[in-house]
Amino acid sequence: MKSLSIRSLVLTGLAMLASGAAVAQSYYKWEAVEAPAATGASCGNGTPYRFFVNRTPFTTKTVVMFEGGGACWAKGNCLGEGGLLGASNPNGVPANYMTSASMAAFGLITPFTARLHPFNQIQTQSWNIIYVPYCTGDVHTGNKVAVYPDPDPAQPALTYYHRGARNAEALAQWMAQNMKRPEHLLVTGFSAGGAGSTSNYGVLRDIVKPRAATLLADSGPLMQAPRGATAEQAPSLRLHEKIRSAWGLDGPEGLVNKLMARYPGVGDPNNLGSLTTAMAEVYPQDRFGYAVFQQDTIYSDFSYRDFYPEIAAAPAAERTALLLAKWKPEVKAWTDAMKPYANIGYYVPHERNFIGSHCLTILGFDGTEIRSPQRFRSVEVFLDNLISRRGALIKAYEAEPAPQSTGGGALWDAITALFSGA
Repeated sequence: MKSLSIRSLVLTGLAMLASGAAVAQSYYKWEAVEAPAATGASCGNGTPYRFFVNRTPFTTKTVVMFEGGGACWAKGNCLGEGGLLGASNPNGVPANYMTSASMAAFGLITPFTARLHPFNQIQTQSWNIIYVPYCTGDVHTGNKVAVYPDPDPAQPALTYYHRGARNAEALAQWMAQNMKRPEHLLVTGFSAGGAGSTSNYGVLRDIVKPRAATLLADSGPLMQAPRGATAEQAPSLRLHEKIRSAWGLDGPEGLVNKLMARYPGVGDPNNLGSLTTAMAEVYPQDRFGYAVFQQDTIYSDFSYRDFYPEIAAAPAAERTALLLAKWKPEVKAWTDAMKPYANIGYYVPHERNFIGSHCLTILGFDGTEIRSPQRFRSVEVFLDNLISRRGALIKAYEAEPAPQSTGGGALWDAITALFSGA
């Protein structure tokens, strides 16, 4: 893949010196941008919302990365309880977020947000990079002030600001006012950010007005779950009904109503999963890519545990099988809905031995190969096909389980153990 290597950095610097150009202080460093309070943007605890920009003077191409993390609809989880499934950044996003110990890992959380990454190179490393932290517990989609009681009536309730959609709109407005129109805009995200990038793609697309645009949503699927379906037909419907209420998705200023007003006649307001294919209809010249593991035990846990008592009560050793019995058919129905669309691609390997087979693009791409019926060495092939805008989009669904693999040597194994809690 085209990438910004050390050699290209040196050559770029020499070219700038030869031309007498000077690098502005804000180039190649993370700049914190605080969204004005007048936009309604905020973190869940009511503190200011910040996103981070790392610019280059050599291109208008821009990648926007929506951060992942857990979600919440109760006081404890909104305060960060629940481990990976609890709300991220419950204390807000400080101005030094990108240069301190945080989910962003100094920009190394994914190759998309590092100029030079220890494991992988990707062409967007030479683009402008915008990192969108996650601090609202609503997969970047909410617009509601919620009050969550404490289980102990003697303790105070929690007032919580689900402002994810407001934050995304404030980001889009800032980009339109402060950056040149992108030649190419890539909107991406992992986990909660995968759902957030899908949900907010149209807002960024319409306000920023790039000449070309692409979506890559990693491991945040909006499952096909129409109202009226049974739990067997659409296991995610119970989750969808919960978040519609908790995060204000159906409210007058909620994301569902805003999207239906923006794109009348496209998508189904009674099926949150219809957004996946609706965007492809609204923007037929854009390219859309979705990726997830068939054995994802993190997002499936988020999707089902709170809504199926038999799963919540099951011993940990038995819970995985119960989760995947619901998850794998939903993943298949999700990808089947995409098949008719030439501008949608998907990449669905079986598993990898890293954070419960959750996310294909965090830290690196090792262990993401597909071996049958097609053969792809890693998700990197899918990403190159998607972003380069060359040829038909890849639609790859692994038919046979591949052996668990990390494939990155001792350093990768050490990081895997760290993130897995081993």
